[in-house]
Amino acid sequence: MGPTQPEAMHFSWPVRVYYEDTDAGGVVYYANYLKFFERARTEWLRSLGLNQDKLQEESGLIFVVRRALLDFVRPARLDDLLQITVEPKKLARVYVDLAQHARRGEELLARAEIRVACLGKSGLKPALVPPVLRGIATSARL
Repeated sequence: MGPTQPEAMHFSWPVRVYYEDTDAGGVVYYANYLKFFERARTEWLRSLGLNQDKLQEESGLIFVVRRALLDFVRPARLDDLLQITVEPKKLARVYVDLAQHARRGEELLARAEIRVACLGKSGLKPALVPPVLRGIATSARL
């Protein structure tokens, strides 16, 4: 899948809610949404041909969450099948801003604004985002 395809601009990943994801009230524990969003971002990058282990090994680059703003709208419950989306909103030289949503069908459960920074692994200093992400930004005019 190339970076100019529509899937690069709006990616969706299914997540089933397991017992371990819920709290004593039987709803998804709030911190687990961060895990769901992380999984979807990882799969989004993988769909673009970016394997994070390989990127780290070959280029010495890592991604870190720099900022996360979450809004919880409705609870998810055991066995719910959620769709977790990733949509790039802004690409700067060393970070990407993403909008993410957790939905059960059409119902919005949670949303997040995530800033992911690119760092050089050795010194943990800001580094240019990989070319494939710059290609997405160019084609989408981010």
